[in-house]
Amino acid sequence: MKYLDQNLHNFDIRSEVKLFKLAAFLLTFFCLDITSILAQTGSRTVELPSVTVAAPTTEQTEPSIFKPATVLQGNDLRRKREANLGDTLSRELGVTSTSFGPGAGRPVIRGMDGPRIRILESGIGTGDLSIISPDHAVATDSLNASRIEILRGPSTLLYGSGTSGGIVNVITNRIPDRLFKRPQGNLESRFNSATNEHGGAFNASGSLGKIAWNLEAFKRKTSNIKIPGRANKNDPNSKHGVVKNSATNTHNLSFGTSYVGERGFLGMSISRMESLYGIPGPEGAKIDMGQTRYGVAGELDDPINGFKQLKMRFNYNDYKHDELEDDGNIGTRFKNDEIEGRVEMLHNPLANWQGVLGIQFQNRDFSIAGEEAFMPSTKSHSVGLFMVEKRQWNQWQFEAGGRIEHAAQNPQDNVLRSRDFNPYSFSTSSTWEFTDGYKLDLSATRGQRAPTAVELYANGIHVATNTFDSGNQALVKETSNNFDFALHKTTGVIKGKVNLFYNHVNNYIFQQSVDSNGDGLADRVNDDGILDFNGAYVVQNFAQTSAKFYGLEAEANIELLPKMLNLRLFTDMVYAKLNHNGNVPRLTPQRFGLELDHQLGSWQSNFNVTRVARQNRVARLESETQGYTLMNAEVAYNIKGGRATHYTFFVQGKNLLDSDIRVHTSFLKNTSPLPGRAVVVGIRGTF
Repeated sequence: MKYLDQNLHNFDIRSEVKLFKLAAFLLTFFCLDITSILAQTGSRTVELPSVTVAAPTTEQTEPSIFKPATVLQGNDLRRKREANLGDTLSRELGVTSTSFGPGAGRPVIRGMDGPRIRILESGIGTGDLSIISPDHAVATDSLNASRIEILRGPSTLLYGSGTSGGIVNVITNRIPDRLFKRPQGNLESRFNSATNEHGGAFNASGSLGKIAWNLEAFKRKTSNIKIPGRANKNDPNSKHGVVKNSATNTHNLSFGTSYVGERGFLGMSISRMESLYGIPGPEGAKIDMGQTRYGVAGELDDPINGFKQLKMRFNYNDYKHDELEDDGNIGTRFKNDEIEGRVEMLHNPLANWQGVLGIQFQNRDFSIAGEEAFMPSTKSHSVGLFMVEKRQWNQWQFEAGGRIEHAAQNPQDNVLRSRDFNPYSFSTSSTWEFTDGYKLDLSATRGQRAPTAVELYANGIHVATNTFDSGNQALVKETSNNFDFALHKTTGVIKGKVNLFYNHVNNYIFQQSVDSNGDGLADRVNDDGILDFNGAYVVQNFAQTSAKFYGLEAEANIELLPKMLNLRLFTDMVYAKLNHNGNVPRLTPQRFGLELDHQLGSWQSNFNVTRVARQNRVARLESETQGYTLMNAEVAYNIKGGRATHYTFFVQGKNLLDSDIRVHTSFLKNTSPLPGRAVVVGIRGTF
């Protein structure tokens, strides 16, 4: 506690006062009607449509006793779909995106990005190279997703160590786990005027005897995105009204089948995803990505005495992408052959504790060759043992978990040395429902992660980010200490939550610009890697220091008209500082806004506006970013067809104010803004 007190004392006082004043206001706001609720009995509870409903479903891939912190599904998922995963999630509390053009974008959660956030597809890693560079796409898409989950706290230990930002799990139904009385599925088609997007998706499942099957496909093609001004406001020669080289062409096809018996199932799947997308900017570079993914999954009820269920999943990923020059020739080729598997067992209650224990392994063979080979080919492997438990006691609920891993990085270079690490993590949480409709959450996590290959061994020009990256072979394990406190109000006319979080990270790994001359300007190199004041590439070194992240997330859902009109108010903010090195780079600015949902018969409508503040809490040698206002609206009409057929026609207006949107978390904020005003029309059907 003394150590924590010392760090709390070092907080930026003005930031702390601002944050806790807002927290106090929201706590008071949520508690306005506590007296009336306590005085009522048998009152009707109305469920409001929220994007953060944490509820178990039959499709959930982790043990159902552990609930995700956030779930995006149904109409909310349809409404928020974008060309990449990061932008799709960027309107969730605490989440933004790296936004490297429409073709690539990873989630940034509470200021954490890269390897601190693990992205899964149905419980297994996506097998791509998106953590190496922000211009590398995530090899999964929301068009075929049934829902997207964000996990925090002890449940993250089911899938990895050191995921201090959280776990993002994209759920698909590629390997069916049940039989179907009749074929069922969904389809969607959409058009976006700002990107000239023509996109569509199809998903169908059915059964033949005890054999279940699933077929999925999607295709999305876009042109260069339209914007309200110049792509680069500081360059009078920059193209006006369009971001050059931002077009995308992505498609996917998959098939899965399972044998389903009385005690479980065993199935397999194969999928192929291909994407050709531009790296926004005048250079004309493109990435041609392809991945073939083979999966095996199974479940068995009551496998042995003392255990309820056994689950296993294995995936093999054959991934490759070529970075193409403006003349179409291959400049650099990246390849990644990866196998990942996990086996977990859900045990029977033991002293009122329920939980899961298991083992997970991963082997990766990564190679890079060509002009932009800024790091060596590397073989990596890891194996982890985990256990997560849960118990209910009166108004209390407890969770606890632990994980230990062994991880190794083996560069295929005689000069560089291999590194081995043994990270461990543990987490606890408690929930107290101190009165009907109110509960308090408190969680603490100590997690470690091993440095990645790029952090250890990078050494060369990285064209996509316009940097010269230099790794550090002396890096040690990064250790994060996370503390979360949340108040939830779950009943009544006003519902909502307030989350406060604090994360102290020892040996935080980050990239810092180099100023060898002390003139306040970052060192630059030319195409030959030689120091040059006018060089195109900023020198950035990987380094370690202690860091602290702290902030607030809050939302209130207000029932204005029963079952007809609901208002959502929300805000989030994060502060992050490096010890003696200023602010963390590319830090998410504060956001606040409102959302209105209306439903009348077959008609649905949604209006939302978000204000993103100016970001002036910048890192050393980093530029500030102007704030902006994002306004969106949608009108949808539902048609009930036959026995199980349902269609939704929708029209959306995006960025209705035609704002010039520069995302501070993006390397391309000065050269590639988000799309301007757009009309999106589409249809989604289920059968």
